[in-house]
Amino acid sequence: MTAKHRKVVPPPGMRTWRRLERVALATLVVACTIGTAGAQGTMNCGDLSNGQNGPFDYRTERDKKLQLVEEFHFTSKVENLFAGQSGSLTQDLNYVLRAFPNHHRALVSLARLAERAKLVTIPGMPFSVECYFERAVRFRPDDGTARMLYAGYLNKSQRRADALAQLAAVQELAKDNPFTHYNLGLMYAELSAYESALKHAHRAAELGFPRRELQQKLETAGKWVPHPPADPPPSPVGSASQPGG
Repeated sequence: MTAKHRKVVPPPGMRTWRRLERVALATLVVACTIGTAGAQGTMNCGDLSNGQNGPFDYRTERDKKLQLVEEFHFTSKVENLFAGQSGSLTQDLNYVLRAFPNHHRALVSLARLAERAKLVTIPGMPFSVECYFERAVRFRPDDGTARMLYAGYLNKSQRRADALAQLAAVQELAKDNPFTHYNLGLMYAELSAYESALKHAHRAAELGFPRRELQQKLETAGKWVPHPPADPPPSPVGSASQPGG
């Protein structure tokens, strides 16, 4: 059975969280304050095994499995937090994140739901909101987008040090990816870690990334410093004429 849905215009809160979900693609959410979660210490976030339904990697297993999960459990009305599709809203979100723990868009929707409810555990879901982020990065530690989304959630929960720890892990994954460096810079700017933001802005520019929003953010904060020009290459030995030759 295929459900048909009319196009839904995302509400303002959805637009904000979608900017955060696209942080690995070149833009970022402006953080806002929600109720403080507080450090949870050792969390019991459950086994990742999910029988024949995963877990699957959202980044690479974008085949029929993902299509079916999204068709019946992550339609536009679920993503926009209007209602559930095959069950309640929380049942559908939990189903998606059990099958695809690092489903970026579902993580965004869950974080928005937590923001709206001002709760760290959503009634009807077996894990805390933070657990779903922990499960995502435990499942795929090399998923920089999931880690940056986790950092965004931690920052909104007024846990800046924990957010910075997630970004430090992303730095190790960045290598020569200009998107990652650019979006790390945006995240660091949101956390007022301007020295790190500037470093990643310069690195993204070196790698040819053209966008200027990060530079504008740093200029607005009075923290922008142009990248020093590269030293010119040395002249080849013997290329200049020698006096008395």
